[in-house]
Amino acid sequence: MSQTDTEHTGQRQPTHDSGYKLLFAHAAMVRDLLRGFLPGAWVQELDLSTLERASGSYVSDDLRDRADDIIWRVRWGQDWLYVYLLLEFQSSVDPWMAVRIQTYLGLLYQDLIRAEQLSVAGRLPPVLPVVLYNGAKAWTAAETLEPLIEPAPSVLDAYRPRQGYLLLDEQQLAKTGALPERNLSAALFRLEATRGSAAVMGIVRALLDWLQAPEQLGLRRAFAVWFGRVFLPKRLPGVELPPLDDLSEVYHMLAENLESWTDQWKQEGLEQGLEQGLEQGLEQGLEQGLEQGREAARHMLLRLVRRRFGPAFADQSTPWLAQIRDLGALEELGDQVLILADGEAWLNALREIAGEPAAGDRAT
Repeated sequence: MSQTDTEHTGQRQPTHDSGYKLLFAHAAMVRDLLRGFLPGAWVQELDLSTLERASGSYVSDDLRDRADDIIWRVRWGQDWLYVYLLLEFQSSVDPWMAVRIQTYLGLLYQDLIRAEQLSVAGRLPPVLPVVLYNGAKAWTAAETLEPLIEPAPSVLDAYRPRQGYLLLDEQQLAKTGALPERNLSAALFRLEATRGSAAVMGIVRALLDWLQAPEQLGLRRAFAVWFGRVFLPKRLPGVELPPLDDLSEVYHMLAENLESWTDQWKQEGLEQGLEQGLEQGLEQGLEQGLEQGREAARHMLLRLVRRRFGPAFADQSTPWLAQIRDLGALEELGDQVLILADGEAWLNALREIAGEPAAGDRAT
């Protein structure tokens, strides 16, 4: 929820924006965001070791009270580059984002002038406006101000504002696979897009490896708080979670409850897929939700086969199960796992329901 949503509801809910503000209060998160997602090689010119939060002494209440925005600055040669990070988590895309950005940057510049925080040459510092968006729908708003203004006589071109911003659409970046490796911000984006509990555990394990230094204890705790207050309640509604103070506690809790939470986790993924899909188009949404349901059923079948008949039969089952798209057939196979005498009988039943050779058999 963003400030726009707050204006409509009259109150702010403690959701993603507060959790993200806690995470991006750490220089390591902002550093990896800049390293991993700024277009062009010019990021190499930034002295990322100088990253610091913008001081409240020269940022007015108009900006400090914006709970979904964070302002950092970093040295670029002799002068500062300001990074205005706007966190956008409302359910619908704001078509006027470029107007909002121009307004906020105007306020920031007024504050910098008042506080005499100017460049060596006495000019205003450059500002990089970044919109970090986590909505389910792809971002469709104009990324510059100019298309939002009606055409005018050419004599007015010089007065036409051209404010733009750098959009980071987390869901779309994750879907395209355009995420850098060993990057804290990228790991966060992957977590948001991941539906499988085992995959989440792998990302948490990686974060633990990356955040071992004593000075990173605060960021480990910030991730733990985000998991306990935002991420896990969304994936596991109704599950009572203990307070989490460190990322290692998150990992151990996931490991201890993986099997008991898998069904609910997968079901929540199915329901979320259906809900998100319906917003994007009924046909596409139903297919997305049904595919998540199929994946949940296949996951459960393979786990049952592995336990009842052994890993070898589970491995042989995988390509056959991938061909079956009918949820009713997958449910019938669940009954077969329980009543059949051995793994060979199971494979025969699976082949019969699949109705055609598996990929490996066709190749031969």
